[in-house]
Formats: sequence, C-alpha cells, structure tokens
Amino acid sequence: MSHVGVGPRAVMRSVAFLTAGVLAVPALAGCTSEDPSGKPLAEQDVAAAARTSVSDGGTLRWAVDSVPDTLNAFQSDADATTTRVAQAVLPSMFRMDETGSPVRNPDYLESADVVDTEPKQVVVYKLNQQAVWSDGREIGAADFAAQWRALSGKDSAYWTARNAGYDRIEKIERGANDLEVKVTFSRPYADWKALFTPLYPKDVTGTPDAFNDGARRALKVSAGPFAVKKVDTKGDQVVLTGNPRWWGEPAKLDQIVLRAVPRDERVSELVAGKLDLAEIDPETADEVGLAAGPRDAATGTPLMGPGGTPAPGAQGRSAAEALHSWAVANGSDDEAAEEEVLAREKRREAEAKARRRQQALSGFEVRKSLEPAYTQLALNGADGPLADERVRRAVARALDREKLAEAVLKPLGLPAEPVGSHLALSGQPAYADGSGALGEQNAKEARALLADAGWVPGGPVKKKDGEEAAGAEKDKKDEEEKDGKDEKKSEGDDDGTYIVGEDDKNKDDKNDDGGNDDADDAKDGADRESGEKHSSGKNTAQGGAPGAYAPKGTAAPAGAAAAPLAKDGKALTLRFVLPSGPGSETLRTVADRITDMLKELGIGTEVTKVPDESYFKDHIAAGEYDLALYSWPASAFPATDARPIYAKPVPAADGSLNVAQNYTRVGTDQVDQLFDRAMTTLDQKEARGLLRKADSRIWAAAGSVPLYQRPQLVAARENLANAGAFGFETPVYEDMGFLKKGAQGSRPSAPTTSSSSSSPSS
Repeated sequence: MSHVGVGPRAVMRSVAFLTAGVLAVPALAGCTSEDPSGKPLAEQDVAAAARTSVSDGGTLRWAVDSVPDTLNAFQSDADATTTRVAQAVLPSMFRMDETGSPVRNPDYLESADVVDTEPKQVVVYKLNQQAVWSDGREIGAADFAAQWRALSGKDSAYWTARNAGYDRIEKIERGANDLEVKVTFSRPYADWKALFTPLYPKDVTGTPDAFNDGARRALKVSAGPFAVKKVDTKGDQVVLTGNPRWWGEPAKLDQIVLRAVPRDERVSELVAGKLDLAEIDPETADEVGLAAGPRDAATGTPLMGPGGTPAPGAQGRSAAEALHSWAVANGSDDEAAEEEVLAREKRREAEAKARRRQQALSGFEVRKSLEPAYTQLALNGADGPLADERVRRAVARALDREKLAEAVLKPLGLPAEPVGSHLALSGQPAYADGSGALGEQNAKEARALLADAGWVPGGPVKKKDGEEAAGAEKDKKDEEEKDGKDEKKSEGDDDGTYIVGEDDKNKDDKNDDGGNDDADDAKDGADRESGEKHSSGKNTAQGGAPGAYAPKGTAAPAGAAAAPLAKDGKALTLRFVLPSGPGSETLRTVADRITDMLKELGIGTEVTKVPDESYFKDHIAAGEYDLALYSWPASAFPATDARPIYAKPVPAADGSLNVAQNYTRVGTDQVDQLFDRAMTTLDQKEARGLLRKADSRIWAAAGSVPLYQRPQLVAARENLANAGAFGFETPVYEDMGFLKKGAQGSRPSAPTTSSSSSSPSS
C-alpha cells in the first residue's frame, strides 16, 4: 500500500507510500465549548509489561521493508527503516505520546523553553548532564550548531531533503554552561519542538562530505540505547547492538536485527521461525489468529476461526464429504476406490502440512491498532474534468466515506470512522472534523454540481471507430433494437410509467443523502438487494419481475448505474490509477467501491493498475492520473509538515509548475496564508484555530478526500513485550524484550473508540 511512514520530519512527507478561497466555510467545531480533537480511536497494542517482567538478553528479529540506502534521516532517499534505526541509536529532544503530541524526552533534556519572544524568539535547551556520545564526548551546542548549518539551506553543498524550521534560526550558541544550548530565531517559529530530532553528532553534520556520504552505510558515533553494529546489504539486514555508554535504562535485548522481508513472504518466515515481529496484511492476520485460537486437545485442530467463527474441518471438508470419500474408497468400484485412496493420501499429506504450519504460527498473536496515517482519494486538479472545482466537489460528495472505512476496518475489529481532517487524526490537538465545508454525501446535490458544470445525462457522445456509443446515442440505439417497439415515445408522451430496471435516470433522490445505507452497502450485496442490472440487462431485484411496470415517481433501484454523463460530445470518464503489487489488495477493494459509487452518478472510470515501483514516481508525482489512492502520515507539526502538501503550486523559472508535494495541484492563497500564520504564532490555541480553518478550506477545494485511518496489524511472538502496533507513540527500544516465564504483557481488550460527545467524527 502506498504510504510514507517516515518518522523524522525531515523526510516524513517527502514522498507518499506505496486539495477555494472564495467558498464560504461553515463554522468550525473548534468554536464550541467542547474539545473537537476527541480521543485516539484505538490504543497501542504492544503487550506492555514492566521492565521487571522482561528477561535480560535475546535477539529480536524484526521484519522491515528494506535495508535503507542511507542512515541519514535528512536525505531524500531515507525511508521508514532509516527512521527505525535513528529512533534506536540517536538523540531525540522530543518524542510522541499516545495522542501524537510531542513530549520532552528526559533521557536527553532536562528542559526546553521559550525564554524570550522580543525582539527575537529564543529557546534554551538544558541537556541531561549524563548525555554523551558513544565516543565519550558530551552532547552539546557544537552538535546543534553543526546540524543547523547543514540543514539551513544556505550551503547547497549539503544534500538535504528539507530545511523547514532550520532556515528560521539566526544563531546557536552555548548558554550559561556546557549543558545549555541557546537558539535564537530570525523569525517566530511555532514548531520549534520539531527541531533536532534526531540529532546527529557534529562528525556527521560538520562538513558537506561527511553529511552526504559519512552516514549512509554506517554510524560510527551514536547516543541511544542501541548502536549500529553493521548494515549487511548482502544479508538484507541491519544489526543493532546495545550501547555500552548508554546512561538511561539499559536495553533488555542484546540485539535487534532488522530483516528486509517482502510482505508476501513474511508468513513463511514466521512459520520457519525466522522472525519474531512483522507487520502483516489482513489475510496473514486471519491465519495467525486462527492458529492462535483454541484447539482440540486430541487433534490440535483449531476450534474457532477468526472472530470466533467455527473453524472449518480438515482442508475445508464437511462431515458429509468425508463420509462420501470413505464410502467411495471402500466401495465395489475398484477404479474409483483406487483414485479416492490416492486422493485421500494427498489430502492427509496436505492436512499434516497445514497442521505443522498452524502449530508453528500458534506461538504468535496479532497485535492491532490504527497507524498514525490516513488513506485519501486524490483528485488531480491540474487539467481535464477535475480542473473544474464543481466536478471535484461532485466526485467527493458521491463518496460514502463511512462505508469505505467500514469495508477496510470493520472486518479487522477496528473502529471504522472516516477521517475528518487533512492535517491531524482524532486525538491529536489540531484535529477537528472539517468535512462540513464540503458537505455530506448527497447524490442529488452532486448531480446539480455536475449539471452546473455542463455534465448532463446523455450527450450526444462522439464515438471512436469500433467504440460503443454512450449516453443518449446508446439509449436511442437500445430503444430501436427492442422487440415490439414500433415507435419511441418522447417524454411529453409518457404514459406515467417506467420499466423497473430499464430506467436509471429517474432514480428518486430522497435517499441521496445517505439515508438508504443498507441498499448500497456493498458491491456484492447490490445484485441481491439493490436491483442492479445484470449483464442481461434484466432487473432481478426481489419483489419485481423483469419488465414489471410501476407508477412514475417510484424510486429507481438503489445502486443502479445512472446514464453516462457527457459534455461537448465527450463522456465523463476519469483515469483511476492503482498499484498492482501484492500488498495493495485493500486499495484495490476501496477503488472498486469508489468506482461503483461514481457509476451511480453517471461518472465512468478507467482503471489502470501499474507496478508498485512506478506508481508514485511515474504517475502520482508526474500528475499522470485523475483519481488515485495513497496515504499521508500524521504529523505533530502540521503547520510545517502539511504546508508543502497543500500549498498552491507556483510557476517555476523554467515555465514548469512547482508543486512541491501537492500532487493534486489544487491550492489557494488563503490556505497558504493560514499555514504561514499558524507557523509563526506561539499561542497554541490560536495556531490550532488557524489550522482548522485551513483544513476547512482544503475540504472545500476538494483536491483530496481523507477516507480512513490505516490499520496496523502486527504478528508478534506471544512472549515478546513492549513491541507491536505502536499507534501514535514512539517505541521505547530499551524496554523491548521477552517475558520471563509466567509473566504476561497487558493488551487492550478492544480498540478504544471515541465517544460522540468528545469527537465530532464519531
């Protein structure tokens, strides 16, 4: 699945993994007395245990997506594994808590405060007096100053990904003593807590050569509970070992081995006993959950399936099938008996293999939470139909976001609530549901927007050679070919009836606001309940025979496709680009449902599946799409991190369009101004209000539609403590380890959902 989950902000939003100034914006929830930020929808699930319950020693084998090309988190090719290494081996002034908010890291900081605002903003960091680099040197002002110079953007010899925040620093100097660092800003900067996490030693940041090449495959000096022992590109692993100079709580583990294992191979590695911790897909989670469930004492067969459903029999065979097999194998037909005996032997071998696989997986459990990231539908507003804001808003209002969230999260037992903000997630201080600026799902109003933009049912649609006509021309052709039709009646000659299933255009709009939830719940349920046409063109909904007549005004079948929309002889068809890799099944499922929802308005989609490696670079970043699904990580510093994602694209010197990270090419001056104001105010309440206003305007522009918070599913060895689905919180690497005999970790009984009174997204 496309997503960037890189922790350090320098590269957090540098890629996305595998958004009308003149519009009226409704009053924000933040203006009420209730806190609109709500609570996190799900707790972390890490089998939390006190350090006294965790054994000393051992090696944790942890699956990652790749061995990083660089260990420098501030370079453009840093990835999620770079982040994992940096969190374990380098200083971080602040870390994320359970609400995704920055909190002081006491291992490195005694305090950090804004001590002056006039004439300049001044922040003083008081360092932990025990904090030293692994070479014995104290962490101090020289390290802060070297990192500032490298990331300030003033020296192009440094190959940096971003300069945000560091470009606002005027000077860094020693404070009252060696343990104080005084940072003076040239311009006010609200997100100052984002800086110096991670902090590299001056050996890495002191010169361009050291910065560019010195920390790509090794970190000779570190200052965390672990240190980098080796980066083994041939063995596809990074080995971390305990740091003997670490002054904090000693690491429980001897080693952490980060192994690069493709997603579709992880279950095999778990079965082989080569992994202890791995993020997995829903299918693997089902298999691990089944293996970990209650088992028959005699046969070892699981008694219950995922979610408490009865487990199937051997190889999915019922008792009746087993009895039939026995009868054939012992019957009078020798040839049939011989074939059945051979088949039974093969089944026994397969069953034995499956039992061994289940037995191997029985030592694991699935830990689940919601990842601090959300999946969105991106609408490319650069050109084509989506360059018209009315069309973008119509597409956005055609989506039932609740049903899309339920389709992904409900089967996993996770809270299925749509995301209400582009800039934060439920529970984060800046969160508020700003989707009211766009409006709820409403097919009637979406059609009105499309009609206002000139897109109407019918056409005529110009067709290419060999192409079936669409819209009115196709309808006319179909009418002429119908048996028993001597003449086509005009609408003025209508006798007040229509044929059920043959007229999609007169669909009643009384449920267009989402009131008829059950009728269009799922694609596979549409045939059974909604009256959707089959390939024969006949309506087979229960209660209505094909061709049955009903009075005019009767609601058309829910879920039925509308007549194609057209304008100037061209049908409204959008290019929907999706990744084709094995880890993208969820995205493709969501895309199928979106396609069905758009079809009900008469909007066509042309789905193209492309290789994962080219999906982002050659399509999303290049603007070669109309619709696409990809994810953005949540940030504790949205004023800084989200601005390049939603900033208005500007012309570059060479005539091209500089979009920064705004791959939808939709932006407004007003949004930019709100971000700038939020970035400079030191009043946190004012900053949150400005960010919520910016989010409302982003919703109104309809360049992107947040859908759901991404699920986080992790297979973990049952006796592994303080590791798993971390949610918002930064992992505490020194506390990870294997439980002592008889000890148990604490796990949430069920993900915590936010109450309707505390969160507007409930």
